[in-house]
Amino acid sequence: MGDLVTGEDGLARPAWAAHDEMLRHYYDTEWGMPVRDERGLFERLSLEAFQSGLSWATILRKRENFRAAFANFDPDAVAGFDEADRERLLADAGIVRNRRKIDATITNARATVALRDHGGLADFIWGFRPVQTPTPRDFTEVPTTSPESLALSKALKKAGFAHVGPTTMFALMEAVGIVDTHLVGSWRRGSSGLWA
Repeated sequence: MGDLVTGEDGLARPAWAAHDEMLRHYYDTEWGMPVRDERGLFERLSLEAFQSGLSWATILRKRENFRAAFANFDPDAVAGFDEADRERLLADAGIVRNRRKIDATITNARATVALRDHGGLADFIWGFRPVQTPTPRDFTEVPTTSPESLALSKALKKAGFAHVGPTTMFALMEAVGIVDTHLVGSWRRGSSGLWA
């Protein structure tokens, strides 16, 4: 269990969440808990895309800036962003200024709105929940993709989404509780209520 660290509170957490207060709070209160609303899922989908190639801590530190820049991730508002908004976002030092990721977020907002006629983003994403979840004992056993994340990636691309590769989609599935990759022995294992 070398990948878990027991804190002063007696709770075992992975090393990445054991020392930084912001990451510990995120791990203890949010990561892996079910998110089933459209806005919440659009935010997580967007932030996971921005995180690609960067550390999650970088994104988490900028999260409030992202919320301000992207109208609190209201899909209707972001779907209406135009070239002036793109330029505003590219000039915003408070977020990750990557044109491809900014464009993907606007594209994904429009695709999210379009999905409402077909059951909505939440039902769409949660429709890829696997029958079983991984039970990793250390970080070497935590997958980075799954058949379901690959299928979700393909389905989202077909529905008009961008920057939704299978690794990014697996990270999304972990973050919103679709799978539980909390290490066996972590105090958060099974805390979503969806997996034993």
